[in-house]
Amino acid sequence: MNAPTLIALLNVSALVTIMLSMGLRVDFKDVLASARPARLLASGLLANYVLAPAVTLGLLYVFRPAPMVSAGFLILAVCPGAPVGPPITAVAKGDVPRAVGMMLILAGLSTIASPALLSVLLPRVAPGSALRIDYPAIVRILLVTQLLPLTVGLGVRRAAPALVRRIDKPVGLLANALLLALVVVIVAAQYETLAAIRLRGWMGMGLLLLASLGVGWLCGGRDLATRKALAVTTATRNAAVGLVIATTNFGGTPAVTAVVAYGLVSIVGALGCALLLGKFAAVEPKNAHAQS
Repeated sequence: MNAPTLIALLNVSALVTIMLSMGLRVDFKDVLASARPARLLASGLLANYVLAPAVTLGLLYVFRPAPMVSAGFLILAVCPGAPVGPPITAVAKGDVPRAVGMMLILAGLSTIASPALLSVLLPRVAPGSALRIDYPAIVRILLVTQLLPLTVGLGVRRAAPALVRRIDKPVGLLANALLLALVVVIVAAQYETLAAIRLRGWMGMGLLLLASLGVGWLCGGRDLATRKALAVTTATRNAAVGLVIATTNFGGTPAVTAVVAYGLVSIVGALGCALLLGKFAAVEPKNAHAQS
């Protein structure tokens, strides 16, 4: 089995297992709670589906990478709802239930929203190019690998809680193992290409991470914990979904490398920012007490 085939198989398996694990661990009432108040939900959708892609498009105009590289960044820009969002929100001492609910809502909506956004944005960075995406195929793939296992997990949790108590941990461990194996195989297969990325490219990815974090922060309302949750949720893009789209349409091209590179930057960078935000939370009460 060659590397591209192994990556594709691991990616689909990891995505299905991750989404199933998400559904098994979250009550549907938590998802509904995250939809309230409606103003905050609208702000989250605006941050993830409008502002973050707009910032990405703006930076692509500034840095002007090759069309395939631009395609990779745009793919991740329209794929929110990363499963690492809630644990990184916990590191930042943010509102974890809010992060979990937003992650599930974004993951479900991205099945339709991501291909639609990509169809609008891709021609703007590569006008007149030969870049083509099979949008109906993307929708079908995401329905099977993302929305279906998420729905099954939510349904099993609601209908058979005793079964969930037995299978929840093994499914979570399997999801983590598949995700780790996927990262190892991708880094091994893409090592030379990743090492060839110039400092300018890493700087651009760093700016995109900070801009996405800032967008989420500004859209998070007045509550500090909620702001942290939305900032982390917006900064971490769903690399597993992005890879499904990239490998299906642009396998073996720099688009896949761009998805891998920024996927790693968004996770590691968001974790670093979360550590700083967590310390900020620790000193805030002390300052408030001193002022009083």
